[in-house]
Amino acid sequence: MEIMASAYLDGLKLLARRELSEAQVRQRLARKEYDSDEIDRAIDRLREERAIDDARVAEAIARTETAVRRRGKLRVRLQIQRAGIDKDTAKRAVDGVFEAIDDDALIEASLRKRLRGRDTIADDREFQRLYRYLVGQGFESDRIVKALSPRRRR
Repeated sequence: MEIMASAYLDGLKLLARRELSEAQVRQRLARKEYDSDEIDRAIDRLREERAIDDARVAEAIARTETAVRRRGKLRVRLQIQRAGIDKDTAKRAVDGVFEAIDDDALIEASLRKRLRGRDTIADDREFQRLYRYLVGQGFESDRIVKALSPRRRR
């Protein structure tokens, strides 16, 4: 029973530092070479105590990705899924966070940062580079074109 308590305590220590998904805690405990039964018992106890909550973690990731990193829906959802959180939970968190966000304003903020104070796009190469950058940030292509087109030098 002592070993189970230490898997649990290690899980608590991990969660004390930052929010982690159940999958992330499982991975870290497995790296510490706890066997799967010990990990399962520790995870069950952490879940009962609400120390682990994938929905809460998904929302935290979504808020950080949008507010700090100014990323679009697709990239935010990908980051949440990379944390080992299922697609449905990720979608709910992204939808919830994006209800309070203006997608176009988010693209504009990301674009302003990338253009560093300039208002116009110099040429087709820069247009394509900015387009690829914004796609990589998780924005939808139609919104990107809508944001980039007025800035094109005539």
